[in-house]
Amino acid sequence: MVDILIVEDNNEIALLLKDFLERENYIVSVAETGEKALSLYEKYGAKLVLLDIMLPGIDGFNICSKIRENANTPIIILSAKIGKEDKLNGIILGADDYIEKPVDIDILIAKINGIFKRRYDIDKIIEGNLTLNIAKKILTVNKKEYELTVKECELLKLLIENKNTTLKKEYLFNTIWGSDSDTELQSLTVHIKWLREKIEDDPKNPKHLITVWGVGYRFE
Repeated sequence: MVDILIVEDNNEIALLLKDFLERENYIVSVAETGEKALSLYEKYGAKLVLLDIMLPGIDGFNICSKIRENANTPIIILSAKIGKEDKLNGIILGADDYIEKPVDIDILIAKINGIFKRRYDIDKIIEGNLTLNIAKKILTVNKKEYELTVKECELLKLLIENKNTTLKKEYLFNTIWGSDSDTELQSLTVHIKWLREKIEDDPKNPKHLITVWGVGYRFE
C-alpha cells in the first residue's frame, strides 16, 4: 500500500506535490486520469488520496464516490473550482477536505501530517471489548490475549479503521498481501476464519466480522 495517491492531470503540479511529499518520507504514486487512479487504488490501496476534480475521463467527484463505496480512506480534494456548489458536492460525496488551488504547500503538508498522526500513528485500537496492540501484535478480547500474525494484525486493523463499511475481497487482499503476491485469494478467507475464532463468541454466527456475500467483509 502506498501512503499517498496523487490524482492530478497537470504533470508539473503532480511532480511538485510528489517531490514535497517524498521529502516528508511518504511513499507516493501519481495518476493522471481517473481510470488510472481507480486501477491503482484497487490494486495497491492508499492511506490518503489527493484528488483533483477536473480530469480527463472519470472526474474527481466520481472517483471520490467510487472510493467511498468501499473504504473510509481520507480524501483531500485540491481544485481550481472554488464555487460553493462544488465544495458542497465534494464534502457530500465523502471528501474530508476541499482545498482551493493554488495550494499553500506548507498548509497542505500540515493537514496531511495531522491526518496520518491521528489515524495511523497509533499503538493501540480499542473497540468495545476488543483491544488491538499494533506494536506487539496482541489482540485482547474480554481480557484474554491472543498473539497475531503480521497479516492477521494488518487485516484486523484495516477492517476496524473502516468500521461499518464493506470492503471488497480484492481490495482487502491487494492491500494486505499485494496484487503481485503469489499467495492465493483463499488466504484472506483463512485469515478471516482465524480472526473470528479469536473475536466471536460463536465463529459460525459472527456478529463482528460480517461476510457480505459476493462482495467482501465488514467489521461491526
